[in-house]
Amino acid sequence: MKTEVLRATGITKYFYEPEKFQVLKGIDVQVNKGEFVALVGKSGCGKSTLMYVLSTMDTQYEGELVVASEKLNDWSQNQLAAFRNKHIGFVFQFHYLLPEFTVLQNIMLPALKLNRWQESEVEDRAYTKLKMLGMQDHALKVSAKLSGGQQQRVAIARALINEPDIIMGDEPTGNLDSYNTQLVFDIFKELTDVYHQSIIAVTHDEEFAAKSSRIIEMADGKIIH
Repeated sequence: MKTEVLRATGITKYFYEPEKFQVLKGIDVQVNKGEFVALVGKSGCGKSTLMYVLSTMDTQYEGELVVASEKLNDWSQNQLAAFRNKHIGFVFQFHYLLPEFTVLQNIMLPALKLNRWQESEVEDRAYTKLKMLGMQDHALKVSAKLSGGQQQRVAIARALINEPDIIMGDEPTGNLDSYNTQLVFDIFKELTDVYHQSIIAVTHDEEFAAKSSRIIEMADGKIIH
């Protein structure tokens, strides 16, 4: 039996500058546990806007959003920030690591903020994620000393540290060469197939999208496929 981790119903959004413009037009989306969903479409179709709504970072919309069985409409920004840290992991085009911190420190930060585990357990969990991604030998390196592909793997480990229900990726391979793009895809595929992690990734990379478990294609603010 499939377990639903995200459901969005009737998501509608407008931009008001320089004039009123409807960017999302009644979008319905459902994502189940263990699905690797690629969100595709031409630039300006609304896919990144939809991602930010689904991730709770954009709250100016009409419709209903349910993540991890919680209806999130009308939650305060502080409540949503705490919810994101617990339930949603993020992997962006740029890794956003703190350059002066070690790899281990960067990964541990979201878990220390969540305050669910003792610091020693957080460190153990961080090492476990690094081993999953083949990065354990770099744990004590300053993140600025890593290559771009290594930094993105650290960002994935950081996204996983709190055992989120969903990982949201916004062009997660957009800044990588073909070798590291394949590496990140293989990691995502293993996360869904082996660990039943749910992933939603916005991408322009057709090859990356084609190997996901489901493609959602957007055009003009609507899902067309």
